[in-house]
Amino acid sequence: MVTLSYREKGTGVAPATAEDFDRRIDPYRSELLAHCYRMLGSVHDAEDLVQETYLRAWRARDRYDESRSSVRTWLYRIATNVCLTALESRSRRPLPSGLVAESDPRGPLVPGGEVTWLQPLPDSLLSRGEPGVAATDRTGLRLAFVAALQHLSARQRAALILREVLDFSSAEAADVLSTTSASVNSALQRARARLKEAGIAEEQVAEPSGAEQHAWVDRYLKAFEKADVEGLKRLLTEDVIMEMPPMVNWFVGRENYGVFMDWVFAKSGSEWRFRPVGANGQPGFAAYNRGPTGAFELHTLQVFTVTSNGISRNSVFRDAEVFASFELPATLEA
Repeated sequence: MVTLSYREKGTGVAPATAEDFDRRIDPYRSELLAHCYRMLGSVHDAEDLVQETYLRAWRARDRYDESRSSVRTWLYRIATNVCLTALESRSRRPLPSGLVAESDPRGPLVPGGEVTWLQPLPDSLLSRGEPGVAATDRTGLRLAFVAALQHLSARQRAALILREVLDFSSAEAADVLSTTSASVNSALQRARARLKEAGIAEEQVAEPSGAEQHAWVDRYLKAFEKADVEGLKRLLTEDVIMEMPPMVNWFVGRENYGVFMDWVFAKSGSEWRFRPVGANGQPGFAAYNRGPTGAFELHTLQVFTVTSNGISRNSVFRDAEVFASFELPATLEA
């Protein structure tokens, strides 16, 4: 049920009416969170904007016209406009591979300075309550896809998401964006052209099953635990990408990956513990490294893209806000 924080006090609405309104809109919470996340690339911002969406829906409940649009379309109209307003004052959130040229894995780590990075979305946030159909379509939540969206203008981003992720018709998308079908189709064409111009193709790779993906990552984890770099390399695709915000460094290929992991184990040792996570519908884990006190300290959160040929991308995050969104403890006991 919608919490009382969404409601304005003193409206005089009968409790039964308020509860009925809550029941009608609450099932869309998870998919609206996914939508706001795709638009903004930030977990914290997405949660705030869903809260704002529900507050605006509550305030406008008497103006909702059921003959004009479904509750779902109405909520998406509110959420999308909340996101478009928010994007007026926010910069895009890239990943390193979409920001700078490829790095040498032997080079120093370079902080991204003032760059505001794309964040991973905890799967646990979408499993609360009753997620909608759109929220459970993990393809539209993949990190690489959300990173690609960052190359688009706000309205191009909205048009692409509404039409190609949420499968809205041109007329429905036009209703959400308060424009015409022709305008939506034009924005969609520009979005596709912009992605192509930037050398970005929407991922069309046939993924293995969830169980197979986790099996690949489990084998990776076991090799990591043994500091077995050759074992890690055997689990990677030839063109694997590793990136590690907030550092701008990123590189491609098994050999470069191996060079970097040799450095990691030389610097941080071979004593590690792990905690599995799910992010953006992708498998991953939090890595803990033994610290000077003997406890295992939170080191990184790693999210994997897995194909039938192996692990094709490892996005490694070391950021306090990301750690907090996954509710990760700072240490694990030895």
